[in-house]
Amino acid sequence: MTKLVAQSVINSFFDGKQADPFAVLGMHETNNGIEIRALLPDADKVEVIDKESQSLVVVLEKADDRGFFAAVVPEIHHFFAYQLKVYWGAEAQIIEDPYRFHPMINDLDQWLLAEGSLLRPYEILGAHFIECDGVPGVNFRVWAPNAKRVSLVGDFNYWDGRRHPMRFHPASGVWELFLPKASLGQRYKFELIDCYGNLRLKADPYAFSSQLRPDTASEISMLPDVVEMTEERRKANQRNQPISIYEVHLGSWRRNLENNFWLDYDQIADELIPYVKHMGFTHIEFLPLSEFPFDGSWGYQPIGLYSPTSRFGTPEAFKRLVEKAHKAGINVILDWVPGHFPSDTHGLVAFDGTALYEHADPREGYHQDWNTLIYNYGRNEVKNFLSSNALYWLERFGIDGIRVDAVASMIYRDYSRAEGQWIPNQYGGRENLEAIEFLKHTNWKIHSEMTGAISIAEESTSFGGVTHPMENGGLGFNFKWNMGWMNDTLSYMQLDPVYRRYHHDKMTFGMIYQYSENFVLPLSHDEVVHGKCSLLGKMPGDAWQKFANLRAYYGYMWGYPGKKLLFMGNEFAQGREWNYQESLDWFLLDENQGGPWHKGVLQLVKDLNGIYQKHAPLFELDGEPEGFNWLVVDDAENSVFAFERKSSDGERIIVISNFTPVPRDGYRIGVNAAGKYEEILNTDSMYYQGSNLGNFGLVESEEIASHGRENSISVTIPPLATIYLKYNG
Repeated sequence: MTKLVAQSVINSFFDGKQADPFAVLGMHETNNGIEIRALLPDADKVEVIDKESQSLVVVLEKADDRGFFAAVVPEIHHFFAYQLKVYWGAEAQIIEDPYRFHPMINDLDQWLLAEGSLLRPYEILGAHFIECDGVPGVNFRVWAPNAKRVSLVGDFNYWDGRRHPMRFHPASGVWELFLPKASLGQRYKFELIDCYGNLRLKADPYAFSSQLRPDTASEISMLPDVVEMTEERRKANQRNQPISIYEVHLGSWRRNLENNFWLDYDQIADELIPYVKHMGFTHIEFLPLSEFPFDGSWGYQPIGLYSPTSRFGTPEAFKRLVEKAHKAGINVILDWVPGHFPSDTHGLVAFDGTALYEHADPREGYHQDWNTLIYNYGRNEVKNFLSSNALYWLERFGIDGIRVDAVASMIYRDYSRAEGQWIPNQYGGRENLEAIEFLKHTNWKIHSEMTGAISIAEESTSFGGVTHPMENGGLGFNFKWNMGWMNDTLSYMQLDPVYRRYHHDKMTFGMIYQYSENFVLPLSHDEVVHGKCSLLGKMPGDAWQKFANLRAYYGYMWGYPGKKLLFMGNEFAQGREWNYQESLDWFLLDENQGGPWHKGVLQLVKDLNGIYQKHAPLFELDGEPEGFNWLVVDDAENSVFAFERKSSDGERIIVISNFTPVPRDGYRIGVNAAGKYEEILNTDSMYYQGSNLGNFGLVESEEIASHGRENSISVTIPPLATIYLKYNG
């Protein structure tokens, strides 16, 4: 036979070095007519079948015994639709030839990808079910501009990188292949020869499903349908609404009692959603659920940003969990980690041999604290990959908001670095200008494409304007975690009451900057791990005092301006630190196990949420100075605090806290409005296992001047307790 393709070209396929397979395989015009070439390692015989008539066109000649076939089609001088009948021994199968299909990514998408302005690159890159020329299949695309060759490997081709090399698009750096026989659930990866000639096996950065660790393959999965935002969900996210967030780690909220294994998404939905609804929380916040390799990272070191973790089931099951929350009137927030990624070889690290997603210089690209890599936010494709991921979770799963992790580590180049270990920005400053622009871009994308969804920053410094509008120079977040308030108040609460008088300002200092941002008050998972003790464990005194301190603190927190966040287990005062490998200690709610105290705290949190949602003064003007007024701010000697919360309609609630174990009888407080005040909450109530000291109903003001006001009330403040007094006129 006459060899139609040079042996060196054929060898390049079997050596796994062919970077331009479409220049060789499929149909080609030659001087002799239409020529068809096919790469089918280990096949014995290949016939070309006319797809329309199903008649034999030509038998391909075996140009190489390893499985390269080619032939000129006689008397045909135009391209046509064909199939290949492949014989493996005595058995034959009819297949579609991937190399007969035309390029499917258009010039505009390539230009937008390179520019970083494609709103939804996950609709272009990754694995997508499509139909081409009437043939159903999956189109695969991956960005690897510096790779010398990329092949698709998976369950469909024996994980053999010789069989399906991909087409390269130089304009965008994207490799592409349409595979007719790929099907739902099949596992796959991209096999690359990187710029240095090294072989790399990479998971799909845009995969919608991934294998359960320790396996690392991507799985072919449907792109979830869009979930439209509703007016009810949109309203629940607004700044003038009550927002009480229950923070949940899905792997340890509750486990299977028989084997300590995880519950799946559907089981969690059946148990978690009714519980959260019963407890009166308005939002659930899930610790990160993008696929991640190491359980001990709790999800904060993700690989597979577009894949809901397979630990608890399928993406469809996770979507049902969110839907069930919405049906119960509960919004869902997802922790999102665009700050760093682990260096596992199947992930983004040195993706095509170069520092493609990360910075090459470790002074910019390596996180010393977490042994992870930092994204290069200045690269268009990386910025687009990340910002669109936030939109993906919001649009495709109906998530109502994201909480962005470790913002401070992103916006400061010298974060946790000594002198000489970081590179200043172009102006010589410490700010990461590219990261700041990325955060603004992400918030712009969220707010313009998913109106009503919110973004929350976990930002631990005093960086200005985190929640200010971008047009005013801000980052554009809706809320920011008030880490200063959390640190100050917890350090105060850990003190023995006899010393609290010397640290009175820790409970009041937050009001100095209260209106600089829109705040969430967080008592999160970070406060109950790594030797920090549980919240109950932080409280001083004997058991009675520990529980009383915690109840008084919760009362103060729910009364103080700012949205609320409480990590799971804290609502019933779990005594030990959180352990991600075990269920919460639900047995403590059995009075034979934990006594009545834990149930008392649980009931208090439920009542706090109920009162909080019912009374506008406690939430409506969180971000407005007119919504708050100190009544008693300087009584350090008695460790007493009193302030008034007010709504836009003039409703008033007074919050009074006594952080000593000494009851305060006949304590006089000046009030802004004369009239009757009803005690609507008392953390010392018998219902919460307190001493049941209080005001038992109404307190009426008197025309006795106090605290610079003409009228005052005389109240009993129980020991280690917070009370709420509602103004009734």
